[in-house]
Amino acid sequence: MPLEQAQIRAKMLEIIKALAPETDIGKIVGDLPLRKQIELDSMDWLNVLEAIRERLGVNVPETDYGKLGTLDSIVAYLASRLAE
Repeated sequence: MPLEQAQIRAKMLEIIKALAPETDIGKIVGDLPLRKQIELDSMDWLNVLEAIRERLGVNVPETDYGKLGTLDSIVAYLASRLAE
């Protein structure tokens, strides 16, 4: 059974908190650029993508990186991929 969007969002917030423990995840705005809100550099972003693969089983191809700008877009993308 695919994960619901609320569950995916919760998992993403867990990933962010694990990789950027200083982040106040309660202040993340879903439709604003995520990397700017939590100041992720390129290596941190790759760690987020790896954590998505490990925890959710979704491998995000490099061609899809542009679809993952905000928390909302990441959740929608993962929901569609998990529903396949």
